[in-house]
Amino acid sequence: MTNYRRLFVPGGTYFFTVALADPSSTLLVERVDLLRHAVALCQKQRPFEIKAAVILPSELHMIWTLPSGDADFSARWRSIKSTFSRHVPPAPNRPPSMIKRAEKGIWQRRFWEHMIRDQDDYDLYAHLIATAPLRAGLIRDGSDWPLCSAYKRRMRFNASIRTTDQVPSGPNQAIAANATRTARSYASETS
Repeated sequence: MTNYRRLFVPGGTYFFTVALADPSSTLLVERVDLLRHAVALCQKQRPFEIKAAVILPSELHMIWTLPSGDADFSARWRSIKSTFSRHVPPAPNRPPSMIKRAEKGIWQRRFWEHMIRDQDDYDLYAHLIATAPLRAGLIRDGSDWPLCSAYKRRMRFNASIRTTDQVPSGPNQAIAANATRTARSYASETS
Protein backbone atom coordinates (compact mmCIF):
# COMPACT_ATOMS: atom_id res chain seq x y z
CA MET A 1 0.00 0.00 0.00
CA THR A 2 1.22 3.47 -0.83
CA ASN A 3 2.34 5.58 2.09
CA TYR A 4 1.23 9.16 1.46
CA ARG A 5 3.36 11.67 3.30
CA ARG A 6 1.64 14.85 4.23
CA LEU A 7 3.17 17.89 5.88
CA PHE A 8 0.85 18.88 8.72
CA VAL A 9 1.70 22.35 10.02
CA PRO A 10 -0.76 23.89 12.49
CA GLY A 11 -1.88 27.28 11.21
CA GLY A 12 -0.23 26.61 7.86
CA THR A 13 -1.24 27.88 4.44
CA TYR A 14 -1.79 25.20 1.79
CA PHE A 15 -2.56 24.96 -1.91
CA PHE A 16 -4.94 22.13 -2.86
CA THR A 17 -6.07 20.47 -6.06
CA VAL A 18 -9.15 18.26 -5.77
CA ALA A 19 -10.57 16.50 -8.83
CA LEU A 20 -13.61 14.55 -9.87
CA ALA A 21 -13.17 10.91 -10.84
CA ASP A 22 -14.47 11.67 -14.36
CA PRO A 23 -12.24 14.33 -15.96
CA SER A 24 -14.82 14.99 -18.69
CA SER A 25 -17.53 15.87 -16.15
CA THR A 26 -18.84 19.41 -15.66
CA LEU A 27 -20.50 18.57 -12.34
CA LEU A 28 -18.65 21.18 -10.28
CA VAL A 29 -19.88 24.14 -12.36
CA GLU A 30 -23.34 22.61 -12.76
CA ARG A 31 -23.70 22.15 -8.99
CA VAL A 32 -21.59 25.08 -7.80
CA ASP A 33 -24.24 26.11 -5.25
CA LEU A 34 -24.04 22.67 -3.63
CA LEU A 35 -20.23 22.83 -3.59
CA ARG A 36 -20.29 26.28 -1.96
CA HIS A 37 -22.79 25.03 0.61
CA ALA A 38 -20.56 22.03 1.41
CA VAL A 39 -17.53 24.32 1.88
CA ALA A 40 -19.49 26.79 4.03
CA LEU A 41 -20.84 23.97 6.21
CA CYS A 42 -17.33 22.62 6.69
CA GLN A 43 -16.04 26.10 7.58
CA LYS A 44 -18.68 26.37 10.33
CA GLN A 45 -17.68 22.99 11.79
CA ARG A 46 -13.92 23.31 11.31
CA PRO A 47 -12.89 26.92 10.56
CA PHE A 48 -10.36 27.83 7.89
CA GLU A 49 -9.81 30.84 5.66
CA ILE A 50 -9.98 30.60 1.86
CA LYS A 51 -7.33 32.90 0.41
CA ALA A 52 -7.94 32.09 -3.27
CA ALA A 53 -10.05 29.59 -5.20
CA VAL A 54 -11.10 28.52 -8.67
CA ILE A 55 -13.80 26.03 -9.61
CA LEU A 56 -13.31 24.37 -12.98
CA PRO A 57 -15.72 21.86 -14.57
CA SER A 58 -14.02 18.78 -13.10
CA GLU A 59 -11.52 20.08 -10.54
CA LEU A 60 -10.96 22.87 -8.08
CA HIS A 61 -7.92 24.62 -6.66
CA MET A 62 -7.86 26.47 -3.35
CA ILE A 63 -5.43 28.14 -1.00
CA TRP A 64 -6.42 27.77 2.65
CA THR A 65 -4.98 29.09 5.88
CA LEU A 66 -5.78 26.88 8.85
CA PRO A 67 -6.26 28.18 12.39
CA SER A 68 -3.28 28.09 14.71
CA GLY A 69 -3.10 24.80 16.56
CA ASP A 70 -4.97 22.92 13.79
CA ALA A 71 -3.44 21.11 10.82
CA ASP A 72 -6.20 18.65 9.90
CA PHE A 73 -6.97 19.62 6.31
CA SER A 74 -7.74 15.99 5.41
CA ALA A 75 -10.81 15.93 7.65
CA ARG A 76 -12.00 19.16 6.07
CA TRP A 77 -11.71 17.77 2.54
CA ARG A 78 -13.40 14.53 3.62
CA SER A 79 -16.29 16.60 4.98
CA ILE A 80 -16.60 18.75 1.84
CA LYS A 81 -16.40 15.80 -0.55
CA SER A 82 -18.85 13.64 1.39
CA THR A 83 -21.38 16.48 1.84
CA PHE A 84 -21.26 17.21 -1.88
CA SER A 85 -21.48 13.52 -2.83
CA ARG A 86 -24.54 12.87 -0.64
CA HIS A 87 -26.58 15.24 -2.82
CA VAL A 88 -25.66 14.05 -6.31
CA PRO A 89 -26.45 10.74 -8.03
CA PRO A 90 -23.69 8.12 -8.16
CA ALA A 91 -21.41 7.91 -11.18
CA PRO A 92 -22.97 5.63 -13.78
CA ASN A 93 -19.95 3.39 -14.44
CA ARG A 94 -18.70 2.64 -10.93
CA PRO A 95 -16.55 -0.46 -10.62
CA PRO A 96 -17.74 -3.22 -8.28
CA SER A 97 -15.05 -2.28 -5.73
CA MET A 98 -16.62 1.17 -5.31
CA ILE A 99 -20.12 -0.24 -5.08
CA LYS A 100 -18.96 -2.70 -2.41
CA ARG A 101 -17.50 0.17 -0.32
CA ALA A 102 -20.65 2.28 -0.91
CA GLU A 103 -18.61 4.90 -2.78
CA LYS A 104 -20.48 7.03 -5.29
CA GLY A 105 -17.46 7.42 -7.54
CA ILE A 106 -17.81 11.20 -7.75
CA TRP A 107 -14.36 12.27 -6.52
CA GLN A 108 -10.87 10.96 -7.00
CA ARG A 109 -9.91 9.24 -3.76
CA ARG A 110 -6.92 11.46 -3.11
CA PHE A 111 -6.18 15.17 -3.36
CA TRP A 112 -2.95 17.04 -3.91
CA GLU A 113 -1.65 19.53 -1.39
CA HIS A 114 1.37 21.78 -1.13
CA MET A 115 2.34 23.76 1.93
CA ILE A 116 3.01 27.40 1.07
CA ARG A 117 6.46 28.25 2.37
CA ASP A 118 6.85 31.99 1.73
CA GLN A 119 5.38 34.97 -0.14
CA ASP A 120 6.97 34.00 -3.48
CA ASP A 121 5.48 30.52 -3.15
CA TYR A 122 2.08 32.05 -2.32
CA ASP A 123 2.30 34.40 -5.31
CA LEU A 124 3.07 31.49 -7.64
CA TYR A 125 0.11 29.39 -6.48
CA ALA A 126 -2.25 32.39 -6.46
CA HIS A 127 -1.16 33.01 -10.05
CA LEU A 128 -1.80 29.35 -10.90
CA ILE A 129 -5.33 29.69 -9.50
CA ALA A 130 -5.98 32.92 -11.39
CA THR A 131 -4.79 31.45 -14.69
CA ALA A 132 -6.32 27.97 -14.30
CA PRO A 133 -9.38 28.71 -16.50
CA LEU A 134 -7.07 30.07 -19.18
CA ARG A 135 -4.79 27.02 -19.03
CA ALA A 136 -7.85 24.73 -19.11
CA GLY A 137 -8.84 26.35 -22.39
CA LEU A 138 -12.14 27.65 -21.05
CA ILE A 139 -11.58 31.36 -21.69
CA ARG A 140 -9.02 33.75 -23.12
CA ASP A 141 -8.59 35.98 -20.03
CA GLY A 142 -8.28 34.31 -16.61
CA SER A 143 -9.99 37.14 -14.78
CA ASP A 144 -13.16 36.58 -16.86
CA TRP A 145 -14.04 33.25 -15.22
CA PRO A 146 -16.84 33.94 -12.70
CA LEU A 147 -15.95 30.96 -10.50
CA CYS A 148 -12.48 32.28 -9.71
CA SER A 149 -11.44 34.56 -6.88
CA ALA A 150 -9.52 36.62 -9.45
CA TYR A 151 -12.79 37.42 -11.19
CA LYS A 152 -14.01 39.43 -8.22
CA ARG A 153 -10.68 41.11 -7.58
CA ARG A 154 -9.87 41.61 -11.26
CA MET A 155 -6.30 41.13 -10.25
CA ARG A 156 -3.59 41.93 -12.74
CA PHE A 157 -1.47 38.94 -13.59
CA ASN A 158 2.14 39.20 -12.53
CA ALA A 159 4.18 38.91 -15.72
CA SER A 160 7.31 37.92 -13.78
CA ILE A 161 5.71 34.64 -12.66
CA ARG A 162 5.87 31.85 -15.21
CA THR A 163 3.81 28.69 -15.21
CA THR A 164 5.03 25.40 -16.64
CA ASP A 165 1.90 24.72 -18.72
CA GLN A 166 1.45 26.04 -22.21
CA VAL A 167 -1.59 28.19 -22.76
CA PRO A 168 -3.94 26.78 -25.42
CA SER A 169 -4.37 28.87 -28.54
CA GLY A 170 -8.11 29.08 -27.98
CA PRO A 171 -10.88 27.81 -25.75
CA ASN A 172 -11.78 24.11 -25.85
CA GLN A 173 -15.16 24.49 -27.52
CA ALA A 174 -16.52 21.12 -26.36
CA ILE A 175 -16.07 21.87 -22.66
CA ALA A 176 -16.11 25.64 -22.61
CA ALA A 177 -19.57 26.25 -24.05
CA ASN A 178 -21.57 24.54 -21.32
CA ALA A 179 -19.22 25.35 -18.45
CA THR A 180 -18.95 29.03 -19.34
CA ARG A 181 -22.71 29.36 -19.81
CA THR A 182 -23.35 27.73 -16.43
CA ALA A 183 -20.68 29.83 -14.66
CA ARG A 184 -21.89 33.09 -16.20
CA SER A 185 -25.54 32.37 -15.38
CA TYR A 186 -24.52 31.68 -11.79
CA ALA A 187 -22.57 34.96 -11.67
CA SER A 188 -25.51 36.96 -13.01
CA GLU A 189 -27.88 35.35 -10.47
CA THR A 190 -25.63 36.22 -7.53
CA SER A 191 -24.80 39.78 -8.64
